[in-house]
Amino acid sequence: MAKELKELTSREENYSQWYNDLVVKAGLAENSAVRGCMVIKPYGYAIWEKMQRALDQMFKDTGHENAYFPLFIPKSFFSKEAHHVEGFAKECAVVTHYRLKNDPEGKGVIVDPDAKLEEELIVRPTSETIIWNTYKNWIQSYRDLPILCNQWANVVRWEMRTRLFLRTAEFLWQEGHTAHETKEEALAEAKKMIGVYAEFAEKWMSLPVIVGHKSDSERFAGAEDTLTIEALMQDGKALQSGTSHFLAQNFAKAFDVQFTSREGKLEYVWATSWGVSTRLMGALIMAHSDNNGLVLPPKLAPIQVAMIPIYKGTEELERIAGQLEGLAAELKKRGISVKIDTRDNVRTGFKFAEYELKGVPVRLAMGPRDLAGGTIELFRRDTLSKETVSQEGLADRVEGLLDEIQANIYAKALRFRDSMITRVDTYDEFKRVLDEKGGFILAHWDGTPETEELIKAETKATIRCIPVDAPAEEGVCIVSGKPSHRRVLFARSY
Repeated sequence: MAKELKELTSREENYSQWYNDLVVKAGLAENSAVRGCMVIKPYGYAIWEKMQRALDQMFKDTGHENAYFPLFIPKSFFSKEAHHVEGFAKECAVVTHYRLKNDPEGKGVIVDPDAKLEEELIVRPTSETIIWNTYKNWIQSYRDLPILCNQWANVVRWEMRTRLFLRTAEFLWQEGHTAHETKEEALAEAKKMIGVYAEFAEKWMSLPVIVGHKSDSERFAGAEDTLTIEALMQDGKALQSGTSHFLAQNFAKAFDVQFTSREGKLEYVWATSWGVSTRLMGALIMAHSDNNGLVLPPKLAPIQVAMIPIYKGTEELERIAGQLEGLAAELKKRGISVKIDTRDNVRTGFKFAEYELKGVPVRLAMGPRDLAGGTIELFRRDTLSKETVSQEGLADRVEGLLDEIQANIYAKALRFRDSMITRVDTYDEFKRVLDEKGGFILAHWDGTPETEELIKAETKATIRCIPVDAPAEEGVCIVSGKPSHRRVLFARSY
């Protein structure tokens, strides 16, 4: 394992390679035989399951229910909402045939040309169209509203340039789709759910985020407003980490979803959609990890405490392991996940390095002297510090320490994020900060897509969001000199 760690490219040397190395070497994911698609390995999937479990409970606590809708969507559905299809047309995988047959020349199997579908099916890039076609059958009266559905699913967006977790052709996510009686209810729902995402990012992922509105050009295809949470990675680039969309009546009108109002009139339903994906795994890795490997917030760590016996001979191992099992039982009673590593085919140093690489928050090691003296060596992953502590009261100490580590990881990320927010007043300063420092830049913008596109073309920076708490501030656009009433958040991004 020490050899493998030496092969982990440092963040400072090549951040992109460091990220790729870490995903693979920590056993999170790997590329598959299908170009652009990944295999999420058990350790990586265990982290995703913890994310999923926490978010799922938050959704249910806010009144939502899970459902499941088809993977395949008729092509005609995408034609009903012009802006929506335009936004996804270049990323769609299309099913045209439904059967294979043996090649008459003996070269394996071929697509049966006689099995062409009457209408092509799109492998879902997102589910608004199929869901709103379904909701038409569920909604007749205001009494049928609201509908608050979520689904956990996979989607396909045919990416040609991929990176594990951040951008793959197939990825996992959840997508909420809600239907409401009034505009005000739908707007409140969109705002509520971006708040859920922000709370999850900060309390579970230890990831500080900025909540804001997307500009018109960055808005979700088919939405009238998109709210986003934007996080900053350690290389100074932004990562969109979750979005919530106010869809107004666009999809209801496209699929003719009307209801009889309280006044007895036919009205179109108001809608939202919202989602986060396995991209959050990429955010978790890039926001906290270091050159020794992953740094996982305890709430999302599959193994919160690793216990390692240090011994010579079977008899010593049995005595130490027995003591560790008693300590582990106390920790497990408190809901703390523990692994006792008694492998005899690897050295102790290998185990230490492996658990550092995997980001296990707390490591406990016990040798014969510790056993005799009632002590244990405690190592915390976030600070790479260790101390010898008493076995007495260990469960209380570790339980408190896990909370402390969770908070410390967040505080460190917040300090870094705040240090990387720069206010600029000129375009020259804007470009200099981007190139020399990176991070988030608060600058005045005239609100036009032309200026936004020019900045993007010249600097590769985009408007990440218009922060919801951005104060009114009179100024002039850094490019055009036209009046501006508040600063917006720019950054280069993933």
